[in-house]
Amino acid sequence: MLIFLTLILVLALITVVYIQQPQFGKHPEGARLALIEKSPHYKDGRFRNLVEKPTISEGYSMMGEIYKILFKTYPSRQPVDSLPSVKTDLRQLPLDSNLAVWMGHSTIYLQVNGKRILVDPVFSGKASPLPWGVKAFKGSNIYSAADMPEIDYLIISHDHYDHLDYESIVQLKDKVKQVICGLGVGAHFEYWGYDSSHIIEKDWYQKVEIDTNFVIHTEPTHHDSGRGFARGRTLWMSYLIQTPEMKIYISGDGGYDTRFAEIGKKYGPIDWAIIEDGQYDKAWQSVHNLPEEVSQAAIDLQARNVIPVHHSKFTLGKHPWTEPLERITALSEGKSYKLQTPMIGQPVILTDSTQSFQQWWKGIN
Repeated sequence: MLIFLTLILVLALITVVYIQQPQFGKHPEGARLALIEKSPHYKDGRFRNLVEKPTISEGYSMMGEIYKILFKTYPSRQPVDSLPSVKTDLRQLPLDSNLAVWMGHSTIYLQVNGKRILVDPVFSGKASPLPWGVKAFKGSNIYSAADMPEIDYLIISHDHYDHLDYESIVQLKDKVKQVICGLGVGAHFEYWGYDSSHIIEKDWYQKVEIDTNFVIHTEPTHHDSGRGFARGRTLWMSYLIQTPEMKIYISGDGGYDTRFAEIGKKYGPIDWAIIEDGQYDKAWQSVHNLPEEVSQAAIDLQARNVIPVHHSKFTLGKHPWTEPLERITALSEGKSYKLQTPMIGQPVILTDSTQSFQQWWKGIN
């Protein structure tokens, strides 16, 4: 018993020391925390979803899911082969072209009305703060911070490691003019060396005015946040980019609910919807879309074109790695929107909905 208690104490001490490393970020405090406490979405020391639901679905348990992940085997969760890609030189793209370049998982580079926008950059090749944690699939991590041009707006959906990557954020610091993120997330950026004057933190239902008739609206999603052991200290977001010619919705992470229909009613029709589709499970359906919910969300949003993301880079769910693409492709047949599935690095011209992309995942082992 003494040996067991000693081991527990040693592990606890190692954990306490380890989470002091900078990649775990910083909790909001001082004036930032005071502002957070005024938010109608913050209660009893944490942010809340609009409709609170348990993270783990009825009939499942957290311990049961941890057991499955640690001790059960699920087939084809990652490819054996290297993924195909196109490494587009972002610096050579004409700035007056409206386009999107998906870089695997949820990382998207956008050029919209002369502005360069980067969403949830993860270039470190990992989705975990642990050195032995989740690694990127072969061929999926072709871009680095060094490949990025100067970024006008860096947009962060929430502070989970697979969306807010410490190494990438530090390496991008001198290229980023402005950061747009949810309340509290700015504490991480300041801790990592960003000037507070370059950080725009917002609550849901607010906006950032970029230019005349060019606005980024901040909208809710149903998810969570946290680095280390604390949850809900920072706000999770979705975004609607609106210009005179185009509307682009970025879903961030989050399970299906009525917000998609509400956003569609408020802004629709939406030209491009970039929606999370991957790393889902019936057990945590409340916080991640199932593919059929992605399809319904696109209809609710009145989306004309859909780019599914949150897949094909990391193994964070139990499903086969190709399943999100296969299911959303089948579900999208005959629907009111057009599904667009570029391979990593392949430019999507946002002014040309006649583009078509191959099912590049076919035939990869």
